[in-house]
Amino acid sequence: MERQPCVYLLASKRNGTLYTGVTSTLLKRVWEHKNNVIEGFTKKYGVHTLVWYEVHETMESAIQREKTIKNWKRAWKIKVIEEMNPQWRDLYPDLL
Repeated sequence: MERQPCVYLLASKRNGTLYTGVTSTLLKRVWEHKNNVIEGFTKKYGVHTLVWYEVHETMESAIQREKTIKNWKRAWKIKVIEEMNPQWRDLYPDLL
């Protein structure tokens, strides 16, 4: 599986619970969230829909961006989602 640093946002539904994450293998990581492979926030709250992601050149820049986004107000996260994905559709199938 090809490695590509990414920051991503998952949602439980439109305007629902949000989760910010970082990974080097987006397809694998989202699959893990969708299938509740890893214990934690997304499993507990049913946050499985990939609604936004951003590709980075390095893992360091992706990690820094994740930290920045985690400090954003909720409204800012919703704005960035709606700029890329106004219908809040699941972007996971596009990765396959």
